[in-house]
Amino acid sequence: MSQKTTPYDGLAWFYDRYWAEQFISRVYPQIEKWLLVQLPSNGRLLDLCCGTGQLAARLTEAGYRVVGVDNSSEMLDYAYRNAKLAIFQQSDAENFTLPEKVHGAVSVFDSLNHLMTEERLLAAFASVFASLEKGGLFFFDLNVEEGFVERWKGSWSIVESDHVLVCRSSYDQSARLGKMEATMFRLIDGNWQRRDELFEQTAFIPESVTQLLTSVGFVLQKTGPLSEFGMTGGGKHIWLAEKPR
Repeated sequence: MSQKTTPYDGLAWFYDRYWAEQFISRVYPQIEKWLLVQLPSNGRLLDLCCGTGQLAARLTEAGYRVVGVDNSSEMLDYAYRNAKLAIFQQSDAENFTLPEKVHGAVSVFDSLNHLMTEERLLAAFASVFASLEKGGLFFFDLNVEEGFVERWKGSWSIVESDHVLVCRSSYDQSARLGKMEATMFRLIDGNWQRRDELFEQTAFIPESVTQLLTSVGFVLQKTGPLSEFGMTGGGKHIWLAEKPR
């Protein structure tokens, strides 16, 4: 495993404990409804920015053959434990290749917002497109400006006897830039350990995202806010695109 480090290495323990399963439980029914019903029952799937592997676990339990891609080695350490039937590789989202083509691809939990520029997002779309079989589908979500304005502000914390997480968020509308500073403490072998990480996301414009998709060859099946896909909440859009046959 590469020694490359990312901010998500430091967050991996908290992410695995507090967030991944919570969001996957919300989005998985929509993945079933919009994506999986169109794919072979034992098809090959890419989980791009797979994090700690909860979605990969759900998909392998449903009979799919899953390869998870993430650039955080510590996230992948949890993914190996959480989804023992999946295959994982450490790669950047905008520059990866798979051992064989897949029938479908997913990238959820606003992972692609971290790519920061349209050029990097375009490169990720091109890599996904190249990884798909003809007729393959790509399901992903992104935070949009509404969500940053509403939620990326102020501070919040988790305080327990053996771990503490303090996050401070802000959003610069002129730069379309969201920032979250995280200070993390964990009590390990009787000693408190601290990590500080900065997470940044870009608020991409939905119409521009669709243009990037089509520019690499995808055909859009459906896009819109969460409500268009049967989910509650705001500030996030979903896309479902197809690689032409």
